[in-house]
Amino acid sequence: MPDFDYIIVGAGASGLMLANGLGSDPHFKDKRILLLDKDQKQTNDRTWCFWEQGEGEFDSIVHRTWDAIYFAGEKYRAQIPIKPYQYKMIRGIDFYEHYLGKIKTFPNLTFLTTEVNSIEDQGNEAKVLTNDGPFTGKKVFSSVFDGSVLTSQKRYPVLQQHFIGWFVKSEDSIFDPGTATFMDFSIPQKGNTRFMYVLPFSEKEALVEYTLFSETLLPEEEYESAIKHYLKEDLQCEDYEIVVKEKGRIPMTSYNFKQHNSKNLLHIGIAGGWAKASTGYTFRSSAMKVQKLIKHLKADRPFSSFDKRSRFWFYDLLLLDILKRDNSQGRRIFESIFKKRSPQLLFKFLDEKTNFWEELLTMSGSPTWLFLDALRRRLF
Repeated sequence: MPDFDYIIVGAGASGLMLANGLGSDPHFKDKRILLLDKDQKQTNDRTWCFWEQGEGEFDSIVHRTWDAIYFAGEKYRAQIPIKPYQYKMIRGIDFYEHYLGKIKTFPNLTFLTTEVNSIEDQGNEAKVLTNDGPFTGKKVFSSVFDGSVLTSQKRYPVLQQHFIGWFVKSEDSIFDPGTATFMDFSIPQKGNTRFMYVLPFSEKEALVEYTLFSETLLPEEEYESAIKHYLKEDLQCEDYEIVVKEKGRIPMTSYNFKQHNSKNLLHIGIAGGWAKASTGYTFRSSAMKVQKLIKHLKADRPFSSFDKRSRFWFYDLLLLDILKRDNSQGRRIFESIFKKRSPQLLFKFLDEKTNFWEELLTMSGSPTWLFLDALRRRLF
């Protein structure tokens, strides 16, 4: 018999949400569950943001919320109320403490800190080899991401959302704590899709982040130089302290991650293609995928039938095709959409909850010829 019914490899957002979902559902009370990660998750190593209407399941650990966003393009600039949505932020440390505390109460779940070296589906079970020895599971869920599978293929465009952010504390009151700067494209684009992202926590404290949607990373000093310039020239902030820094990169692609799944192995999170391909947003998408996966497991359905492609996958593919072909078009596309359409419609569209007519309305707010040309290239 396998050591466990379910093994979850990786205690990031997707892994912890899945562990909590399995452990808290009475349907799985007799299942043996193992959660593996090389780290004890005791540092504030990241932040997650998402939009949501009303109260949500993460509200108890939400660090800040905003009821308005600021968008700036080359010509169009606006501060926009987003109700009934709120833009919400969760700190990594708060998320880890909350979910690790919850899973400790589940008698059928074990959390082990160890390095995972390999995973092999052996037909009747899957074997996970770790520094603490091998473990077998009837089903394994892995968030281990191998970026080489993306760079070794040409069928699907691959961009990255990459960024460096500074948590700064200013001597002067320069930030508006009620408004999050969602995208500020007024900065030099240099042939890419580049924008500033600012989350203000008070009039004197904020996260200021330089973000790109492009193929390749920049030298670290280029991100930091852009942040310094933005603070000084755009925010008139010269006297400030850098409290902490963060950086990251998220793949943006419509690549078929499902081909790496097997009978007893399912990839989750970024490794499963759960990041929204057109934006890089992952947290809220992963939460919704976990809910679907729990229902899928309760219905005893095979992994091969989980998470079928939808028309939204194709919409994302067209945008990535455009940015792959001409990365400078990002500002033009987003500026046109924010100028002509409401953020509420855009959020609903990105949450993949719109109907077909709402989708046409959303996309018609962009330079339509760009998408028609991308469609022609894909079809012919």
